[in-house]
Amino acid sequence: MSDGGIHHTGQSLARSRNLLIGLLFFGTIINYVDRQVLSLLKPSIEAEYGWGDAEFAHFASMSQLAAAAALIFVGYLIDRFGVRRAYGTAVGLWSLAGIAHAFAATVTQFVAARVALVAAEAINTPAAVKAAAMYLPLKQRSMAMGVVNSAPNLGNIIAPLTVIPFAAIFGWQAAFIVTGLIGFVWLAFWIGGTRKLEPVASALGAEELRPSFRDAVRDRITWAIAGAKAITDMFWWFFTFWLPDLFVKVFGLSQKELVGPTALAFTLAAIGALSAGVLFPRLLGRGLTVNKARKTALLIYALIVLPIPLALTADSPWVAAAIIGMALFAHQGFSTNIFGFAADTVSASRVGTVMAMGAIAGNLAGFSIQEATGWLLTNGHGYAPLFYAASGAYLLALAVIHVLVPRIVARDEG
Repeated sequence: MSDGGIHHTGQSLARSRNLLIGLLFFGTIINYVDRQVLSLLKPSIEAEYGWGDAEFAHFASMSQLAAAAALIFVGYLIDRFGVRRAYGTAVGLWSLAGIAHAFAATVTQFVAARVALVAAEAINTPAAVKAAAMYLPLKQRSMAMGVVNSAPNLGNIIAPLTVIPFAAIFGWQAAFIVTGLIGFVWLAFWIGGTRKLEPVASALGAEELRPSFRDAVRDRITWAIAGAKAITDMFWWFFTFWLPDLFVKVFGLSQKELVGPTALAFTLAAIGALSAGVLFPRLLGRGLTVNKARKTALLIYALIVLPIPLALTADSPWVAAAIIGMALFAHQGFSTNIFGFAADTVSASRVGTVMAMGAIAGNLAGFSIQEATGWLLTNGHGYAPLFYAASGAYLLALAVIHVLVPRIVARDEG
C-alpha cells in the first residue's frame, strides 16, 4: 500500500473513532434526558396520580431495582453479541418505553413503562466502556470516557431547559413522546455510522471469545470497580433524582425557578467529566505510571467532595448549587477514572460483564438510598444525613480500590 493509501486509511479510521465517540456522547445525553423527564415533571405527575414523597421514593427505588435486575443480563449480552447490535437494540427499546408513558391509563401501566425504560437504559454505561475498550487506543480512551461521561450532565442541563417549558405548552404526555422519538433518530445514525469500526490491537479477537462470568468474579478488579461504584453511585442517583425537590423544599423555589440552579449544578458536573479526560493523560505525560496517575486523579476528586455539607447552610440556592455542583464535578471526574480503569485493565472480551456488575452494585446502592431518602424526608430528618455521608464516600471508595488493586496495570501500557 502506498503512503497516500496508508494516510487515507488512517484518516478514515480516525473519523470512525471520532464518530463513535460522538454517537456514544449523544446516546448518553438522550439516555439522561429520558431519565430526567419523570423527576422534572414530578408536580404534574403527582397531581395526576396523587403521589406523595413516600410513594415517589418507592417508585424511584423500584426503578433502580429494575435497572439492577436488567444488568444481570446486560453484561453478558454486550459481550456475547457485540456492542453495536446490543446497544442499538436497547436504544430502540427504551425509546418505545419512553413513548409508552404518555399512553398509560393507570398507575400500573405507568410503572410498567418506567420499568421497561430503565431496564433498557441500563445498557448505556457498560456499552460505552466496552466500545472504548474495543475500538479506541489507550491514549484516546480516557478523553473519550471524559466526553461520554459529561453527557449525563448535559442531559440533566438540557432536560429542565426544554422539558419543563415544552410540557407547560403541550402537556406532560407530549414531553415523553418527543424525547422517545429522538432516540429513533439517533438509532439511524448508529446503524450507519458504526459499520467501518475496527478493533484496536489489544482487543483483536475479543468479539469471538465467549465472556466468562467465572473469570470476572474471581478478578479483584471486578470487586474494586463494584465496590467503588456502590459507594459513590448511590449519591449520584440521589442528586440526579432529588436535586429539583431539594431546591423546592430547602429554598422554596417553584418548578420554573429551580431550572437555573439545577442547570448550574449539572454544568459543573459536565466540566468534571471532561476534566478527567484531560487530567489522566497529563499525569501520564509527566512520567507517572498508570497506577499512580489513576489513583492521584481519584484522590484529587475525592477531596473536592468533602465540603458538600456546607450547601445546606448556604443563604441562597445559587451558592448551594455551586457547592453541590463542585461535588458533582468531582463525582463525574471520579466516575470517569473508574471507567478508564476498567477499559484499561479488563479484557475486552468481558469488560461489558465487569462494568455491568459494577452498575448492578451502583443501582442496588441507589435503590437503598432512594428508600432511605423517602424515610428521612417523611420522618422529618431532612437531607443533612445524606450530605454528610456523601462527604467521605469518595475517600472510602478510593481506599477500596487501593486495597483490592494495589497496582493498576493497563493491558496496553507502554
